[in-house]
Amino acid sequence: MARGGFPGGFPGMGNMNQLMKQARKMQEQMAKLQEELEQKTVEASAGGGVVTVVANGKKEVVEIKIAPEAVDPDDVEMLQDLVLAAVNEALRQAEEMVQDEMSKLTGGLSIPGLF
Repeated sequence: MARGGFPGGFPGMGNMNQLMKQARKMQEQMAKLQEELEQKTVEASAGGGVVTVVANGKKEVVEIKIAPEAVDPDDVEMLQDLVLAAVNEALRQAEEMVQDEMSKLTGGLSIPGLF
């Protein structure tokens, strides 16, 4: 035995170094995935397509399209409901897209708080 230490270093340190390399690699892959998700979009519509909402992978609404025939001054509440429905569906789809992409990266391993 070497003076003041263990022969060949600390037991298990090789495994720890490998684990740290894997963690760094996953961290880099996640940063790249976040950048890619910012560029990906989903689209949802309501009212037969008179209101369309586009959201990105950051779960931000990036575009709302409203067809002129959806604008009825006597029924603003209907338009509000259509916008709300389309926004909620677009955000749901964006969340699903993020989860799908994350499961590809993590191999289905659920890691709370990643996104």
